[in-house]
Amino acid sequence: MKQILIGLFIILTYSLSGQSEQSDSLQLSLYPGPIPNSLQPLKERVDQRSSGGRFISNTSTPTLTYYRPLNPKNKAIIICPGGGYRGVAIDKEGFLVGRALQKEGYHAFVLKYRTPNDKSNKDKAVAPLQDAQQALQVAKNYLRAAGGQQQSEVSIGIMGFSAGGHLAATASNFFNYNYVKNEAQPSVRPDFSILLYPVITMEDPYTHEGSRTNLLGSQASTPQIKRFSIHHQISEQTPRVFLVHASDDGGVPVQNSLLYYEACVKNKVPAEMHIYTAGGHGFGMYNKTTEDRWMDRLLNWLNTF
Repeated sequence: MKQILIGLFIILTYSLSGQSEQSDSLQLSLYPGPIPNSLQPLKERVDQRSSGGRFISNTSTPTLTYYRPLNPKNKAIIICPGGGYRGVAIDKEGFLVGRALQKEGYHAFVLKYRTPNDKSNKDKAVAPLQDAQQALQVAKNYLRAAGGQQQSEVSIGIMGFSAGGHLAATASNFFNYNYVKNEAQPSVRPDFSILLYPVITMEDPYTHEGSRTNLLGSQASTPQIKRFSIHHQISEQTPRVFLVHASDDGGVPVQNSLLYYEACVKNKVPAEMHIYTAGGHGFGMYNKTTEDRWMDRLLNWLNTF
């Protein structure tokens, strides 16, 4: 009875939150009550990037945007856009990806997570992770409550670009540490992960310094740096992974994906990796240096399990 009431509350709350982007999508409030680990809210900023799409920073109130597929498959994907933990490229690495996955029949949830900031977070290093763990719970509860498929029939994975890839990788390995309330007790372990040119290590020489400073601060301790260097956290319980990177990435070196892949192989975690000769960093859905589409490779991979 308690879970039924929770489900009805979720549907009502999300219905009242209104429509966003398109009629076949819903913008969802991630937390129905107080946002954990929060201080004073910041004024959110939206900039239009010359490279395309909006860049949102100073986020204090995270949201999920759900793209409902017309003919749903049995997989859902939480999407974490990148932005160096300074903000999120919400269109290029969020909404456009959500619509593409929706078109292919996947439940897609775009996460606008909190920007790590000492003014708005008590502990900025875990604020994005809290939002990712909460998103996994919300997606599971929403699908169970709102629609014709049983929760147990839908696999829920997490996808991330650049710093969003670091967040997705963190959520894929820190699931034994629950940083949010979990009264209904759905697992916060993703069933699979998809990492696009991800930040993996916080250690020199391959880290992205901006992401490390924004998440951990300029005076991060050696143990903290190692803890958030996710290749050190991989175990046999890490979910299967799909990785994409470009060899000439000058922002987040390709060694980040290589470190994650090698650790997965060592721990017998199923892993598939695609490395392009060129493409640089932040190419989003389209690597213009090749006619090959990584999205096609991803769809093939998603059909293997």
